[in-house]
Amino acid sequence: MSRAMTAKISAIYGPTASGKTALAIELARSTGAVIVNADSMQIYRDLRIITARPSVEEEAAAEHRLYGVLTGDDPCSVARWVALVKAEIERLSPRPIILVGGTGLYFKALTDGLTSIPNIPIRFRNKIRALHKSLGQKKFYQKLIKLDPKSKRKINPTDTQRSIRAYEVKQFTKKSLHDWFQNTKSYFVKDDFFKIYIDYPREELIQRINKRTEQMIEIGAINEVKRFSKLKVRKDKSVNKAIGIHEIKEYLEKRKDINDVIEK
Repeated sequence: MSRAMTAKISAIYGPTASGKTALAIELARSTGAVIVNADSMQIYRDLRIITARPSVEEEAAAEHRLYGVLTGDDPCSVARWVALVKAEIERLSPRPIILVGGTGLYFKALTDGLTSIPNIPIRFRNKIRALHKSLGQKKFYQKLIKLDPKSKRKINPTDTQRSIRAYEVKQFTKKSLHDWFQNTKSYFVKDDFFKIYIDYPREELIQRINKRTEQMIEIGAINEVKRFSKLKVRKDKSVNKAIGIHEIKEYLEKRKDINDVIEK
């Protein structure tokens, strides 16, 4: 185990509605492990239903950490999550730990490490976002690969978020995002983790997602978003990216009917 870590760490990951929570609870109950959140949205307190955070009953069935611990106004970057997880692992060691989530970037940050890219001023970042908005992804991507040719091999032409990030890093630091990545060292190594990936045939997974969406509506997703809207969380906060907020708001504002919302 790297860096004197003695905890046994499992990582359960896979697409939404693949049954990660149920498997984690089953394993935790049989091994005495603690389940630790590795999902970027389930860390927030006010959106249990639409983020598919474990229910009160599920959380009572096994020990859970880092679920619903932040308010929407309290941003959680990858770096912050890694720091929180490291602290939990050290605190819980040598108890076994099960990391559960659908945020692949979080798992990658643990196993591959985080880059030491200098902080980029928000005004500078906003200028790049405005440029992207004015050009559209296709033209912006072409501009990116002229600025940073290495991005052509590393970033999908339709990947908006990574395109913007690569552009702002190269423009501000004069060094490619991918060069920064090469100089990254991890706190852990990949052998520290026993990985379990859950997947289903596409058609079956779509059926599971459809069923989950209908259940979310039935158990109160609309009222949850209504309550969340009253909190007036700033639009630039990460929590607003949770799938379901925008769609349900369209229904609340009478711009879409419920069937359209469920389909989206």
